Amino acid sequence: MNEVFDVVVVGAGFAGITAARDLTAEGKSVVVLEGRDRIGGRTYTDDKIGRAVELGGAYVHWTQPNLWREMQRHGLELSTPVPIDRVHWLADGALHSGTEAEFDALAGPGMERFVEDAREHFPYPHDVHTTDIGEIDLETFADRMKRLDLDPAERDMLDGILSYTVAAPDQQAVSQILRWAALYFGDWRVLWESGAYWRIATGTKSLIEAIAAESSADIRLSTPVSAIANDGDGVLVTTRAGETFRAKSVIVTVPVNALNTIDFSPALSEGSQRLADEGHPMRNRKMWVRAKGEIEAFTAYAPLGANPITIAMTEYRLDGDTLIVCFCPDATAIDPDDKDAVQDALRAYVPDLEVVDTDGHDWADDEFSQGTWMMMRPGQLSSAVPDIQKPHGHVYFAGSDIAPSFVGWIEGALESGALAARNVVRDQKAAPQS
Repeated sequence: MNEVFDVVVVGAGFAGITAARDLTAEGKSVVVLEGRDRIGGRTYTDDKIGRAVELGGAYVHWTQPNLWREMQRHGLELSTPVPIDRVHWLADGALHSGTEAEFDALAGPGMERFVEDAREHFPYPHDVHTTDIGEIDLETFADRMKRLDLDPAERDMLDGILSYTVAAPDQQAVSQILRWAALYFGDWRVLWESGAYWRIATGTKSLIEAIAAESSADIRLSTPVSAIANDGDGVLVTTRAGETFRAKSVIVTVPVNALNTIDFSPALSEGSQRLADEGHPMRNRKMWVRAKGEIEAFTAYAPLGANPITIAMTEYRLDGDTLIVCFCPDATAIDPDDKDAVQDALRAYVPDLEVVDTDGHDWADDEFSQGTWMMMRPGQLSSAVPDIQKPHGHVYFAGSDIAPSFVGWIEGALESGALAARNVVRDQKAAPQS
């Protein structure tokens, strides 16, 4: 027998939990079906390495309105970053070191050129339809780097900075980073600060648990969905275990790369199915390293292909040791459990660094994500994403991958989940009463 609710929410990440909270506040009966054994989606607070760290999405900022409102609402505070003493970077075949100011003086002009047309293409970045972005949406990161005609050292520095978000430069559209920059008035430095420095002191887990606690939704973990049938009366949602749920509406918040794990009937619209089939190319790795001793706090950069760890940053001090977060564009290029390999990679920047422990999560191999944060392919922002943002009958989509503005961020998940909930409430109110 079908269980009956006003709304089924598929996925218990920030988008799904926010949507559920907002819907129950409107008096809707809601069940949240989550495939994992935890809430949080692509955020994941873990303490294996000796203190709580973020294995997934982590960085927050007061310039993100939905996120900051939730933090203020729940009395959460920011964690102050460790002051960085040195920057190390691999460029033009050699290791260089300097202060942050010295690195910025060398790399900053190139980054300014990289995003200089951001506000031209995205004068109102919350709405991509205010200008024609068709042409810029086809330009790849590789295209732009070639067009800038940088000298080898400057190119390697930019390549290292951008490797935080670029795993496949010939497969990723430059439009997404231009849109991000436009959200920060074209200032790449503020963009980078908002996305790489500030964290929630008590972890992302504390925020999502606080939002969930405000909801009366029935949250069911380890309950992956296999099929969604959309008919004139509503939706029928079926789990892999054969459980069925009847609802007036469903909000699907699973990542784009995992959409094809669900059988939709009728089939998704052409643009939405293209997005599901293409997915995004971010199959990178975030890894934590505990290094012996309180070593000099540093940030390190390398161009793609020069080191499996292209960005490393000192994040915490712990019992006399140093915790370093590492970003690896290719998840298959390094195994976090191979401490010798991790140590060799980091010693390219800090020769005497000694690895004590490591931690990480393989998001690319995780069936419920099949990748990390969204970085769009050429043409997706201008065509496929606007299509999936529209209701498909009684089926609504949400998530940071398709957010109205902050694609790939926790902020994007919050804004997308809240918008989906508002749309469901509006449409259910307007529907003829049976």
